[in-house]
Amino acid sequence: MQTNFTDEQLKDPGIARANEILRSCVHCGFCTATCPTYQVLGDELDSPRGRIYLIKDMLENDRPADEKTVKHIDRCLSCLACMTTCPSGVHYMHLVDHARSHIEKTYKRPLSDRMLRWVIARILPYPMRFRVALLGAKIGRPFARLMPDARLRAMLEMAPRQVPAVSRNDDPQTFVPEGKKKMRVALMTGCAQRALNTDINDATIRLLTRLGCEVVIAKDMGCCGALVHHMGKEDESHAAAARNIKTWMAEDENGGLDAIVINTSGCGTTVKDYGHMFRNDPMAEDAKRVSDLAMDISELLSKLDLDEQPRKALKVAYHAACSLQHGQQVKSAPKEVLKRVGFDIVEPADSHLCCGSAGTYNLMQPEISKQLKNRKVQTLEATSPDVIAAGNIGCMMQIGSGTDLPIVHTVELVDWATGGPVPPSLLSNESLSEKI
Repeated sequence: MQTNFTDEQLKDPGIARANEILRSCVHCGFCTATCPTYQVLGDELDSPRGRIYLIKDMLENDRPADEKTVKHIDRCLSCLACMTTCPSGVHYMHLVDHARSHIEKTYKRPLSDRMLRWVIARILPYPMRFRVALLGAKIGRPFARLMPDARLRAMLEMAPRQVPAVSRNDDPQTFVPEGKKKMRVALMTGCAQRALNTDINDATIRLLTRLGCEVVIAKDMGCCGALVHHMGKEDESHAAAARNIKTWMAEDENGGLDAIVINTSGCGTTVKDYGHMFRNDPMAEDAKRVSDLAMDISELLSKLDLDEQPRKALKVAYHAACSLQHGQQVKSAPKEVLKRVGFDIVEPADSHLCCGSAGTYNLMQPEISKQLKNRKVQTLEATSPDVIAAGNIGCMMQIGSGTDLPIVHTVELVDWATGGPVPPSLLSNESLSEKI
């Protein structure tokens, strides 16, 4: 694609990177075939190619974002299926991230939008605040239908029926390995996940220590910054990232780290991009080190000596989170690990398509999100599984709200298969009592 940025514009590192990405696009349109919003809406401007044209026009002309551009950029899930499909290697993620930052700086949203985004940014990245909000939402859930704004209804409907008790395993500490120490790893405990489902981190810690890992929960670790990053709030996201980089580098310097383990793939995609986010910053070297250490839990399990286990009676439908299969290009590791510990794995049709969660997308674009959820649930249920497994809390909440099938994190199944307890969501399902 030909671009016409001026030399002055190209002095801005963000514009220079956008120019590189735009020039790599050859208009082929392959991305439209795998774009969930294009499939649902049928509008070229709601495809990656259409959004690229909108972004190019906005940035080249150095103009404030307008309502039309904002509407179509906001509808993007950032599922990154387009990056998996693109034969030219167009790095759409960096381009749309820059566009969102430009929108945040130049476009004044309607008051209701500004208030919603402010509330989400002030609550979701903070586990205790989020817990309080979830308790309030639980009370308000019966009145969801009375809410005039579909986004507020979505927020109430997505609230879990029960909020788990705080897990003290998420507190700063070090867990010693069972037997000979093989690795020292830092576990990212997440933010929303700590409020929504404490079983995931508990299972991760049990499993890793059983496999010989010393597991560090670093002090001062916080949100990865993804939530506000995708809102275009660049300063806030970089501040969150910088805090984590300093925290993990201190652990690396004090005792050495073999990996930074992440069991929420949305966070993993962002942490692995820290090196790019800080490429022009004095923290560039440390940021790159953190990105290089970052590893999804399934990647680490593939490297550890995980013994093969007897075949289980459970049929598991594996849902590939977009942030894992497209954002990190981790596709086979979770399935191979589950098969190794004895589970029968099936995959749904169109497994490359997003479930509609996409961070806070299901809260800000509830109508599109619901359509994508329904499609995903239908394809998963069509495999007739006993349980659904996923590697991302957002997907688990989204899919779980649309099916009666139990849904668990991949690591919970692996933990159970190698000596840990039965995942609570399976214990509560009467139809599985004979199989577990």
